[in-house]
Amino acid sequence: MIIAQISDIHAAADNDNLQRLERALAWLATLAPDALVLTGDLADNRHCGHDLLATCLNAVPWPLFILPGNADNRDRLRATWPERFADKRPALHFTANIGGIRLIGLDSTLENSDAGSVAAHLGWLDQALNASPALPSILFLHHHLFLCGIPGIDNSICHDRRQLETLLRNSMRPPLAIACGHVHRPMMSLFAGIPAYVCGSVCAANPLWFGADTVPPVNDPVYLLIHRFNDGELVSYHVAV
Repeated sequence: MIIAQISDIHAAADNDNLQRLERALAWLATLAPDALVLTGDLADNRHCGHDLLATCLNAVPWPLFILPGNADNRDRLRATWPERFADKRPALHFTANIGGIRLIGLDSTLENSDAGSVAAHLGWLDQALNASPALPSILFLHHHLFLCGIPGIDNSICHDRRQLETLLRNSMRPPLAIACGHVHRPMMSLFAGIPAYVCGSVCAANPLWFGADTVPPVNDPVYLLIHRFNDGELVSYHVAV
């Protein structure tokens, strides 16, 4: 079972991010994943850009699951894909059981804010983790849950992450992994003792800058994540395109 993850496209008429996305999708076609999860910031502006993605994403041949990011607008997503989001209000969560694993998408966005929040959705998440049949899971969301050390980015972290940490530490069925986006740079850590991944971005990366006087140069390619679930084990791969 292969689950691909793409994050932070930031599509707009005045940038080349759609072409960058097409490169990522062309590479994915050689792998033929069983599902594709987009973890937010599809558009570069809350009020436009989603329509630019429709033609490209509607041609994706694999099951597609979409979470909003802070640069997205839930109403725009519903208008662009009414058949996908019409019955999801107010949050655009998802669950899907595919090939013996449960994909859980947790909407962490706040209206008119770059920061994330999940406190209002913890009851929903607990039910999703413990739903029948009992399956291992991957938890997807947009906002990162561990401090990345990049000034500014950590200001828009998931602000109530400690409440989520408590739920996951006490869960009888915690996810095998957590996968998010938002930082525009691939990285990993642990969260609640669970492997936690940040998917690199389709759009230009943020510099790996920790506040020093010198900002390191940025020459990163397009990144995506591949999660492979086989014989009960999950391995995740950062892929540069």
